[in-house]
Amino acid sequence: MTTTDAPALSETSESTLTETLAEQRRAFVAEGIPSAQVRLDRIDRFVASILAAAEDLSSALDADFGSRPRLANLGSDIVSALGALEGVRANLAEWMKDRPVPGSAENGTPTFVQVRPKGVVGVIGPWNFPVSLVVHPTIDALAAGNRVMIKFSDIPHRTAQVFADAVAKRMDPSEVAVVCGGIDTARAFSDLPFDHIIFTGSPMVGAQVAETAGRNLVPVTLELGGKNPVVVSPDADFEQAATRIAGARLTNGGQICLCPDYIFVPRADVSRFVGAYSDAVRSIFPTYLDHEGVVSLINDRNFDRVKGLIDDAAARGAKVVSIVDDAERDDLPNRERRRIAPTVLLGVTEDMEIASEEIFGPVTVVYPYDDVSDAIDYINAHPRPLAAYFFGPDDADYRAFLAKTTSGGVTRNDLALHWSIEGAPSGGIGRSGMGAYTGATGFETFSHLRTVTSSELPVSLFSAMLPPAGQAEADGIAAMIAQARQQIEDRLAAGS
Repeated sequence: MTTTDAPALSETSESTLTETLAEQRRAFVAEGIPSAQVRLDRIDRFVASILAAAEDLSSALDADFGSRPRLANLGSDIVSALGALEGVRANLAEWMKDRPVPGSAENGTPTFVQVRPKGVVGVIGPWNFPVSLVVHPTIDALAAGNRVMIKFSDIPHRTAQVFADAVAKRMDPSEVAVVCGGIDTARAFSDLPFDHIIFTGSPMVGAQVAETAGRNLVPVTLELGGKNPVVVSPDADFEQAATRIAGARLTNGGQICLCPDYIFVPRADVSRFVGAYSDAVRSIFPTYLDHEGVVSLINDRNFDRVKGLIDDAAARGAKVVSIVDDAERDDLPNRERRRIAPTVLLGVTEDMEIASEEIFGPVTVVYPYDDVSDAIDYINAHPRPLAAYFFGPDDADYRAFLAKTTSGGVTRNDLALHWSIEGAPSGGIGRSGMGAYTGATGFETFSHLRTVTSSELPVSLFSAMLPPAGQAEADGIAAMIAQARQQIEDRLAAGS
């Protein structure tokens, strides 16, 4: 099946975008800070609109990808909203409370931090999990009391239309508005003066969104991709590691920002691991070209890109291990079906494109290592990934891996598990992202923390710095500085 048998989405005009934002901002100002009940009602209606359209969304996703099983659609893109919903319902009242600043009242300046909504949040979603990755930040933003405009990806264009129609049935556009359209709409959307923008997608586009938002001084949260490493310890359960890594690499056709892109395996165990990985792949997909559980690559562009990565590596000397039945070997890769055989690459060098480009397909790279420090050094020499994985016991090697690498998150003995823990922050660092969301972190991301204080002091702060105050007061401050300096010097001397 191809994605050309349904009309592409028409662009949304800049004037329409501007008016929608203005309408939401007027409604936000007129309402003031919404109560917890109002926020939860909006979230309930928003989630209900998605759940009511679950089967239609699944069918649209299957058509947009060319092949995407109902289980993947409902399990990955739809039902995940329930955990976020319940987390907010259980904690919102507590999150919204004013936060007293300890010691401020005793000092004559009783102070609290007021948690306020920012206003209107723009959510720009990706194509790989187009529903869940706009639903989650929208729930967070609504929980914080904001209005939301969603720019749905135009690549799964059938899904975009189903999603927009479903939300419009339950949500007033002044609460949540879904914007459809292609690149022109996306550019105009990111140029709007929102109160916050969250973008999920590639580092290249994320940089463009951040640059555009910066011109309007709009704060941004970026959840980007990254070449996620796996280190398999010499003491790991190799069969378990291979099975779980294969499952993650094959999910959604490998089109996941949390996928394991490259795997470090002890040099003596590379053949053993590749064999176990191949067995795991075949146990999941005995055949690949016609298996109904396979998710096709989203479009011809991604198919050609992933195939090009394999071809470039092979041309430069990498060994290509194609895990496919002999009967299908001549039929894969298949551009019409947009399917590429699950593949392992060995002997990859830094001059190969796949060494630096995120794969986003059913392909992975295996590197040998002699000591875990070799793997750590390699990871640290490359941009910080969205996720880092370790298979093995909680031992000195794992502790070194945790202490010496930096990534958006870490999971040991599984893949992407840290992203599914309700209440834990989700986000990247450096090239893999900026900021975080989900749960309490998401609530704070889309909130403004405003400090509110009162004075019970006998004199104003500024009056104390103006005449008739003068030399005596300055001498008192100088004495305070000298005393503090001496205390610091004493600590430094003691520490040395």
